[in-house]
Amino acid sequence: MKSDLKNNSFDLEERTAKFGENVIELCLKINKNTLINPIINQLIRSSTSIGANYMEADGACSRKDFRNKIYICKKESQETKHWLRMLNKCLPTEEIKIKKLWREAQELSMIFGKIASSVDKKKI
Repeated sequence: MKSDLKNNSFDLEERTAKFGENVIELCLKINKNTLINPIINQLIRSSTSIGANYMEADGACSRKDFRNKIYICKKESQETKHWLRMLNKCLPTEEIKIKKLWREAQELSMIFGKIASSVDKKKI
Protein backbone atom coordinates (compact mmCIF):
# COMPACT_ATOMS: atom_id res chain seq x y z
CA MET A 1 0.00 0.00 0.00
CA LYS A 2 1.07 3.54 -0.69
CA SER A 3 -0.54 5.19 2.33
CA ASP A 4 2.86 6.48 3.49
CA LEU A 5 3.31 8.79 0.48
CA LYS A 6 3.65 12.47 1.35
CA ASN A 7 1.26 13.84 -1.29
CA ASN A 8 -1.35 11.35 -2.41
CA SER A 9 -3.39 13.92 -4.35
CA PHE A 10 -1.15 13.35 -7.38
CA ASP A 11 -0.99 9.56 -7.01
CA LEU A 12 -4.09 8.42 -8.88
CA GLU A 13 -3.68 4.80 -7.83
CA GLU A 14 -3.80 5.79 -4.17
CA ARG A 15 -6.37 8.53 -4.69
CA THR A 16 -8.86 6.29 -6.51
CA ALA A 17 -8.38 3.49 -3.97
CA LYS A 18 -8.91 5.89 -1.07
CA PHE A 19 -12.02 7.26 -2.77
CA GLY A 20 -13.50 3.76 -3.04
CA GLU A 21 -12.61 3.06 0.59
CA ASN A 22 -14.27 6.29 1.72
CA VAL A 23 -17.47 5.39 -0.13
CA ILE A 24 -17.43 1.92 1.44
CA GLU A 25 -16.91 3.43 4.92
CA LEU A 26 -19.90 5.71 4.43
CA CYS A 27 -22.09 2.90 3.13
CA LEU A 28 -21.19 0.60 6.01
CA LYS A 29 -22.64 3.14 8.45
CA ILE A 30 -25.98 3.41 6.66
CA ASN A 31 -29.04 1.56 7.92
CA LYS A 32 -30.10 -0.64 5.03
CA ASN A 33 -33.62 -0.93 3.65
CA THR A 34 -35.29 -1.89 0.38
CA LEU A 35 -35.10 1.65 -0.97
CA ILE A 36 -31.48 2.33 -0.17
CA ASN A 37 -29.92 -1.10 -0.82
CA PRO A 38 -29.92 -0.82 -4.65
CA ILE A 39 -28.44 2.68 -4.45
CA ILE A 40 -25.67 1.51 -2.13
CA ASN A 41 -24.91 -1.50 -4.35
CA GLN A 42 -24.63 0.67 -7.46
CA LEU A 43 -22.63 3.33 -5.64
CA ILE A 44 -20.10 0.84 -4.32
CA ARG A 45 -19.77 -0.81 -7.73
CA SER A 46 -19.18 2.42 -9.63
CA SER A 47 -16.93 4.08 -7.05
CA THR A 48 -14.62 1.09 -6.61
CA SER A 49 -14.57 0.47 -10.35
CA ILE A 50 -12.77 3.79 -10.87
CA GLY A 51 -9.65 2.51 -9.12
CA ALA A 52 -9.87 -0.95 -10.65
CA ASN A 53 -10.03 0.49 -14.15
CA TYR A 54 -7.21 2.90 -13.41
CA MET A 55 -5.08 -0.08 -12.37
CA GLU A 56 -5.94 -1.74 -15.67
CA ALA A 57 -5.08 1.45 -17.56
CA ASP A 58 -1.74 1.60 -15.77
CA GLY A 59 -0.97 -1.89 -17.04
CA ALA A 60 -2.39 -1.33 -20.53
CA CYS A 61 -0.69 -3.08 -23.42
CA SER A 62 -1.37 -0.31 -25.97
CA ARG A 63 -2.28 3.35 -26.22
CA LYS A 64 -5.78 2.38 -27.37
CA ASP A 65 -6.24 0.04 -24.39
CA PHE A 66 -4.98 2.77 -22.03
CA ARG A 67 -7.35 5.35 -23.55
CA ASN A 68 -10.33 3.01 -23.29
CA LYS A 69 -9.66 2.23 -19.62
CA ILE A 70 -9.23 5.94 -18.84
CA TYR A 71 -12.56 6.68 -20.52
CA ILE A 72 -14.14 3.98 -18.36
CA CYS A 73 -12.65 5.67 -15.27
CA LYS A 74 -14.28 8.92 -16.36
CA LYS A 75 -17.63 7.21 -17.02
CA GLU A 76 -17.55 5.45 -13.64
CA SER A 77 -16.75 8.76 -11.93
CA GLN A 78 -19.77 10.32 -13.63
CA GLU A 79 -21.99 7.40 -12.62
CA THR A 80 -20.75 7.65 -9.04
CA LYS A 81 -21.84 11.29 -8.94
CA HIS A 82 -25.33 10.20 -9.94
CA TRP A 83 -25.57 7.57 -7.20
CA LEU A 84 -24.21 10.00 -4.62
CA ARG A 85 -26.96 12.42 -5.60
CA MET A 86 -29.57 9.69 -5.14
CA LEU A 87 -28.05 8.70 -1.79
CA ASN A 88 -28.16 12.32 -0.66
CA LYS A 89 -31.88 12.40 -1.42
CA CYS A 90 -32.39 9.35 0.82
CA LEU A 91 -30.03 10.54 3.57
CA PRO A 92 -30.11 14.32 3.91
CA THR A 93 -28.49 13.95 7.34
CA GLU A 94 -25.28 12.80 5.60
CA GLU A 95 -25.24 15.69 3.11
CA ILE A 96 -21.84 17.06 4.12
CA LYS A 97 -20.07 13.69 3.72
CA ILE A 98 -21.91 12.90 0.51
CA LYS A 99 -21.15 16.29 -1.05
CA LYS A 100 -17.46 15.89 -0.18
CA LEU A 101 -17.45 12.54 -1.98
CA TRP A 102 -19.38 14.06 -4.89
CA ARG A 103 -16.72 16.79 -5.27
CA GLU A 104 -13.97 14.16 -5.29
CA ALA A 105 -15.86 12.18 -7.95
CA GLN A 106 -16.15 15.39 -9.98
CA GLU A 107 -12.42 16.07 -9.66
CA LEU A 108 -11.59 12.52 -10.70
CA SER A 109 -13.92 12.84 -13.67
CA MET A 110 -12.16 16.02 -14.80
CA ILE A 111 -8.72 14.46 -14.30
CA PHE A 112 -9.61 11.40 -16.36
CA GLY A 113 -11.22 13.58 -19.01
CA LYS A 114 -8.01 15.59 -19.31
CA ILE A 115 -5.88 12.44 -19.50
CA ALA A 116 -8.14 11.01 -22.22
CA SER A 117 -8.02 14.21 -24.27
CA SER A 118 -4.23 14.33 -23.91
CA VAL A 119 -3.98 10.76 -25.23
CA ASP A 120 -6.27 11.68 -28.14
CA LYS A 121 -4.05 14.65 -29.04
CA LYS A 122 -0.95 12.41 -29.20
CA LYS A 123 -2.19 10.32 -32.12
CA ILE A 124 0.62 8.60 -33.99
